[in-house]
Amino acid sequence: MSVYIISVVVGLIGLGIGCGAMAVLLRQKSSEAEQILQESREKSASTEAELATRIRELEVESREKVQSEVARLRESIEKDTADRRRDLKENERRLREQEKELDRRVHKQENREKGIAQREKDVEQRIHDAQELVGKQREELQRIAGLTRDEARDLLLERVAEETRQEMNAVVARIEQEATDRAEEKARKIIVMAIQRCAVDQTTESSVSVVPLPSDELKGRIIGREGRNIRTFEQLSGCDLIIDDTPEAVVVSCFEPVRREIGRVALANLVTDGRIHPGRIEDMLEKARAEVNTRMREAAESAVAEAHVRLPRPVLEVFGRLLYRTSFGQNILKHSVEVSTIAATIAAEVGANVNIAKRGALLHDIGKALDHEHEGTHVDLGVELLRRYREQEAVIAAVGEHHLDVASMSSLESVIVQMADAISSARPGARRENAEIYVKRLENLERIANSFQGVEKSFAIQAGRELRIVVKPEDIDDLTALKISREVAQRIQDEMTYPGEIRVTVIRETRAVEYAK
Repeated sequence: MSVYIISVVVGLIGLGIGCGAMAVLLRQKSSEAEQILQESREKSASTEAELATRIRELEVESREKVQSEVARLRESIEKDTADRRRDLKENERRLREQEKELDRRVHKQENREKGIAQREKDVEQRIHDAQELVGKQREELQRIAGLTRDEARDLLLERVAEETRQEMNAVVARIEQEATDRAEEKARKIIVMAIQRCAVDQTTESSVSVVPLPSDELKGRIIGREGRNIRTFEQLSGCDLIIDDTPEAVVVSCFEPVRREIGRVALANLVTDGRIHPGRIEDMLEKARAEVNTRMREAAESAVAEAHVRLPRPVLEVFGRLLYRTSFGQNILKHSVEVSTIAATIAAEVGANVNIAKRGALLHDIGKALDHEHEGTHVDLGVELLRRYREQEAVIAAVGEHHLDVASMSSLESVIVQMADAISSARPGARRENAEIYVKRLENLERIANSFQGVEKSFAIQAGRELRIVVKPEDIDDLTALKISREVAQRIQDEMTYPGEIRVTVIRETRAVEYAK
């Protein structure tokens, strides 16, 4: 217990010593802080004095600068004011001079108007005197000529009309000649270029097909017992079989070329197979029909690929049927490709839409694939088909206008399609004509020419591509001959249908013949 008390006492003594040391330390720090605070107050007072001095100096400097700037601005303003006053005085001087010049011109104009008024009076007086003189001369002329005023006027108008008509014909002839000279060479180049780019072989087809036989013994088998084979074949194919004395050949006859081709292929396959009976005939006809359809589709795909045109599948199938369609011996599928090539060439040369032109040209005769099964012209059927499958209106218009059945062409592409069709149809070797139709066309050409007054005789030459007309020189002058050629060409266009173009030449010749005896 005593040890514990002793330790507590020792601890309290130690604590008292520590507190005394801490108090001494605090007094020292407090003294240092007061010294630092005093130094800070002295520095602050010194700084405030320096700031006040600096502020007074800045105020003096800024006041001097402001006074200097004000003086400079005042001097500049006074200088600008003086310049403007000088300019105003100069403008006032010019205005006074312009007013003087304007007054002078007004005075001069007034004098001129007075002079014009006087001249008008003089002119009116002269016109009055001239009218009186003309009246006296007219009366004198009527007395001398024995004609009234109306009669003389009618005679004068008639002469003026005749002279004007002759001058007009001369001007028309000159203009046509100039236009022909300029356009003929370029048109010839374009057409020749278009024809050179397509060289399509034309084949002549008829309404019959010949199937060769290895021997005449097969004719009896084709006919069959009591003719049952030939009857079955004709009923199922829609074609007629002509079996005559022609050695080793059977003729398949039909005006519908697709059915005729199906019949020919089926009969050729039957002959090769050797088994000819009604059931086999039906199978062969089905196979031949599928084979012909495949040929038409392949031909259509090849044609559109050659023309660089894409067609919808339904239109492509109809287009392929043109493989077995002909016009005057010209295959229409090949003709369509040729027309498309020519139209594309011409369109590129003249700056038209090449895609519209070649597409319309390729499809211009598609209605001929339907004209055996539907009513209407091939133009109407083609337009209806293309409209059904939502073809472009510009292409439909070109197809509908390629035969000049409308009053006017709706676009340049329609004109190009019509031209390309005419070029392909009219070029040498493209088509053939029936002799009767050919002779009738020549007779119609000469009939039209002979119907004009003053025509002595006419001749259709060069297979009807040129019409030469000989006129009576004593009745027809040069200008009237030009008029006759134009009117004959117009009547031919209005009344006749023909491929290509027909040249009309009017010949007026005067011969003087005398014999020396």
